[in-house]
Amino acid sequence: MTNNLGHKRLSPWNVVIAGGGPAGLMAAEVLAAAGAAVTVYDRMPSIGRKFLLAGRGGLNLTHSEALKQFMTRYGDAAFLHNAINAFTPADLVAWCEALGQPTFVGSSGRVFPKTMKSSPLLRSWLQRLTGLGVEFKLRHRFVGWEEDGRLAFETPEGSIAVKADAAILAFGGASWPQLGSNGDWVEPFLSAGVAVTPLQPANCGFITRWSDFFRDRFSGHPLKDIELRLGRVAVRGEVMLTRDGLEGNAVYTLGPAIREKLKTESPAVVHIDLKPVANLDGLATQLSAPRGKQSFANFLRKTIKLSPAATGLLNESALLENLQLSSMTAAVLAERLKSLPIPLYSFASIANAISTAGGVQYGEIDKQFMLIRRPGTFVAGEMLDWEAPTGGYLLQACFATGAASAKGTLGWLKKLRS
Repeated sequence: MTNNLGHKRLSPWNVVIAGGGPAGLMAAEVLAAAGAAVTVYDRMPSIGRKFLLAGRGGLNLTHSEALKQFMTRYGDAAFLHNAINAFTPADLVAWCEALGQPTFVGSSGRVFPKTMKSSPLLRSWLQRLTGLGVEFKLRHRFVGWEEDGRLAFETPEGSIAVKADAAILAFGGASWPQLGSNGDWVEPFLSAGVAVTPLQPANCGFITRWSDFFRDRFSGHPLKDIELRLGRVAVRGEVMLTRDGLEGNAVYTLGPAIREKLKTESPAVVHIDLKPVANLDGLATQLSAPRGKQSFANFLRKTIKLSPAATGLLNESALLENLQLSSMTAAVLAERLKSLPIPLYSFASIANAISTAGGVQYGEIDKQFMLIRRPGTFVAGEMLDWEAPTGGYLLQACFATGAASAKGTLGWLKKLRS
């Protein structure tokens, strides 16, 4: 292998990994490469279903920005830093290319496999794992622990309990539950005394109350190169108009702040600057031009190059506030274009979110990702309490914590042997 995952071989230990996503599979690779006997249990009929879904958008593996800036994307989750420093974006790229999947850096700095798909990478990865002796047990759903510490699973043939020298749990969050990660691990963890921050949607849309006309006419239309603001926090990017509200990268980035605001007041009012490059006075001057016989929409399109979707949103916002755009002065209209209020009442369903916030709290694990209440049981990936924006940060942290939990497991097993 060309990355820094290697360890000296151990005499075989029996290690169970529950969860066949990126974190679990990376943990399996590190452990198997070190000589442990590894069995991966997954509730689905096949491995890596959510990973395959990520490939539909090109499989954004990681990001090429400087590591110092990269770390800021995880907010308060400083416990991830050591794991990412030990398995960096460069290490992830080297690992991917060692599996025969060359990568490239897109114009935004995001890193993708050249195939822009996840299936070739997953296929090569599973072949490597099989070659290392990793076994897979499918249709096994984790339901908790037996009194003697064995892991309990439900299978098509009935209930079983599995004994292992160590276990790594990587169940994921609760988004896209039809692909395997539905958050039903939370209850067994709470029953075992493990503190879990409630799971919430992250990188998700937010709900407002469009008129039927606006919903039918503009759902699916983007607002490009806008600025989205909540209080003093502002994000440049793109917003997608949906049937129920707003989505898109600017919304995802501002999402944690919107969620916090909704805890204390509803609606949370965000403001959209539809012309972030233009200054207020210049915009007002342009809007002072005679309209002649042009429709209002055509006037805005020709004068300030406002898209039909942006014009529609301008009208919709006025309708929500019982305002008449045609009666506004150029100065007032310019102010509205620079700060268009949109009330958001709730976040969209966690089932449709890209990722999940919340999870096993940091105080429940040691620096090796082992559960303090259950020595020999480690956790990794999205089931930990962290969140990050899209852009490669989600997968990077899953890979890195998978590797870190496996190294922690190896260290713990060595201590047992000594």
